[in-house]
Amino acid sequence: MHKTMRRLATAGGLALLFAAAATSAQETVRIRGTLERVDGQTLLVKARDGTELKVVPAANAVFVAMVKASFADIKRGSFVGATAMPQPDGSQKAVEVHIFPESMRGSGEGHRPWDLQPQSTMTNANVDEAVTGIDGTTLTLKYKDGEKKVIVPPGTPIVSYVMGSKSELTPGTKIFIPAATKQADGTLETARVNYGRDGLTPPM
Repeated sequence: MHKTMRRLATAGGLALLFAAAATSAQETVRIRGTLERVDGQTLLVKARDGTELKVVPAANAVFVAMVKASFADIKRGSFVGATAMPQPDGSQKAVEVHIFPESMRGSGEGHRPWDLQPQSTMTNANVDEAVTGIDGTTLTLKYKDGEKKVIVPPGTPIVSYVMGSKSELTPGTKIFIPAATKQADGTLETARVNYGRDGLTPPM
């Protein structure tokens, strides 16, 4: 009896390991591109490398519009995301800044590598201080495990987020999908679609 139970436990453990391996084997990708057309539930997107991708939003997918904002919209205490390039002095020079709505506070908090450009980084954090200098305004961004100084030069693209709708997605709309999972049939499933409103290209 005990041997049988041990065999079952071992088999169950192996099944869990195989299930975990299968889950981790699913490839997750980011998508940057232009919507070509909508075919039923499928979004046909031309990626920036020219590849045509079939994206299927999940049943409960969220559609988020990105709209133009300005530096004046960034306040102390704002939760922002800054894509930037590392500088020799240890600071970061912003390529773009995203102002998150209160409902997204804490999303992806921290500092990490980002794939917009070689060597680029992403810092999602609270604005603690803003100091204006010759090269632009330096934001002190504080997150749970540290802080970064991010220089925002004049002219840096700044955007904010508002709730959107799939009905706004028309041919030519610029799309950014932070995470899509490849399916067995070659389609890409996603729970979130970011897109530029009024011709904006998501600077991500």
